[in-house]
Amino acid sequence: MKRLESQEDYLEKILQISQRKENVHAIDIAREMNFSKPSVSVAMNKLKEAGFIVINNKDEIILTEKGKAIAEKTLEKHLILTDILVSIGVDKKVATEDACKLEHDISDETWLAIKSHVKK
Repeated sequence: MKRLESQEDYLEKILQISQRKENVHAIDIAREMNFSKPSVSVAMNKLKEAGFIVINNKDEIILTEKGKAIAEKTLEKHLILTDILVSIGVDKKVATEDACKLEHDISDETWLAIKSHVKK
């Protein structure tokens, strides 16, 4: 099943917040993504149903191994693609926005070739 771009964005944001804060709540995600709390709550329920996150009794959002793997892959793509775009002269803000679009649509074959090329 193909994941939705929005699911990957949410998982990536949860990972980013968890790298800065001990606990992640829906309000943190809403603030950082500039979404309403009800919209984020709906999305979190979908992620929970899909097995990407768990929400404990303190309403803390925790990535499952499955969710963390997707989040890490999405974040890695985002960071590397941003760096590549900046290195060829794209403005950092534009590069960040474009990388966010590219990270969802790039094929695994192309992504592996880019990663291999960057490592050289």
